[in-house]
Amino acid sequence: MSRVPRALTTTAVTAGLALAATLAAALPSDAAPPRFTPGAAGAGDPYFPEMGNGGYTPIHYEIGLKYDPATKGIDAVTSVQARATQNLSRFDLDFQGLTIKNLTVDGRRASYTRQGTQELVITPPKGLRKGKRFTVTVAYSGVPQTINDPALGVSGWAPTADGGLMLNQPIGAATVYPVDDHPTEKATYGFTLTAPAGLTSITNGDLVGKRSRGGWTTTRWVMDQPMASELAMIAIGKYDEVRGRTATGRPNLTYTDVNLRIPADKARQFNTQTAQIVDWESSLYGRYPWSSTGGITVAAKVGYALETQGRPVYDLYRRPGTVPSGSLLAHELGHQWFGDSVAPYRWSDIWLNEGFATYSEWLWQEKFTNTPIEKNFQDVYSTAATDDLWKGVVSNPGRDHIFDALVYDRAGAAIHVLRKQIGDRAFFRLLRTWQSVHRGGTGSTAQFVRLAQQVSHKDVSKWAHDWIYSEGKPSL
Repeated sequence: MSRVPRALTTTAVTAGLALAATLAAALPSDAAPPRFTPGAAGAGDPYFPEMGNGGYTPIHYEIGLKYDPATKGIDAVTSVQARATQNLSRFDLDFQGLTIKNLTVDGRRASYTRQGTQELVITPPKGLRKGKRFTVTVAYSGVPQTINDPALGVSGWAPTADGGLMLNQPIGAATVYPVDDHPTEKATYGFTLTAPAGLTSITNGDLVGKRSRGGWTTTRWVMDQPMASELAMIAIGKYDEVRGRTATGRPNLTYTDVNLRIPADKARQFNTQTAQIVDWESSLYGRYPWSSTGGITVAAKVGYALETQGRPVYDLYRRPGTVPSGSLLAHELGHQWFGDSVAPYRWSDIWLNEGFATYSEWLWQEKFTNTPIEKNFQDVYSTAATDDLWKGVVSNPGRDHIFDALVYDRAGAAIHVLRKQIGDRAFFRLLRTWQSVHRGGTGSTAQFVRLAQQVSHKDVSKWAHDWIYSEGKPSL
């Protein structure tokens, strides 16, 4: 072994240290601590600034809920699996009214405060790095609220004669479970619902298990396709069940509220016609989006039907002994494509839900009752130019007008004008392409107009300007 002189060794070490210092200064340091910031308290929708949240995206909700008729309250645990989209110091969930008993993030107790109408502000024990998957678990109890908005009607938890009903469009979900409550924030769901024996518990998705013990019955449901929170539903009460299948083999579960006194043959008709319309609309719009279908008739005094995902709800309180008409079924089942599978990017885009659901009614009426679509169109167009139908803008009706006639009938008329302009072949190709491109996600007005132009190879800008983006009655 040869020995290196001491002076040479010192020089080499000094040079090496200098080089290391230069490289350290030139390269970014991995040792710098990440900067954590709060997630936004809303999703950025101007109609509902408090709805939804920022800084993360939900992946899956697991809702365990027990209903007690003695108190008309619930005892529940909801777990939200999510992924951080920024380095999070804290984040919000939307949650109203109910009493929180325990809250953890990844199994560790987290601090929280409640702010405004529905903000549940959660600070985890340590910051959550961007890209990290985490789970928030909230245990809570109480009697859920019913929201009765002067412009938007009833949503949230609606008590019924023998139970309760959760309907969320547009602002009700947070009254029953902690949620990232905006259509852009879709997730899969699992529900474990418990109620006294003799009551039926129903929700979205596939029924995968049922057991009874100690006077209580628990059902397990899974919705494993992405769902917007406004489309989640829960019904607990006395219901008669009819089971069937569509022609393509999908399970078809329909339920009729016993308080409506619906005869067995009509209950079977409800089930059969639901399956028939699902199959027929699949031939128009493309593959049915969900693994099962069905529907629920209720006596709930909410005054509407709702396209809850995979299993629409029909309030027939004022029509006991009846089932939904074929036209109404066509509307709510048409929503399974338009509004459910493809949800609105912003609530201002709701005409893409309701206009196409209305047009689904018109298509059904033409096919099965010999009522030409042109007659429905003319009935809308013949209304006076001063009628409220022509006030407002279809693509931006305003927060308090998202359920007005311009979003339904005028939008349906606009769709018919587009069909006549681009022709049937391009029109139905457009609808199937829209579903294929945006399946399981959201779509905006601008995206639809662009796709219409691309698919049809025709200039649809004047149609969009006159019928979608402008106020007033367009000329034909």
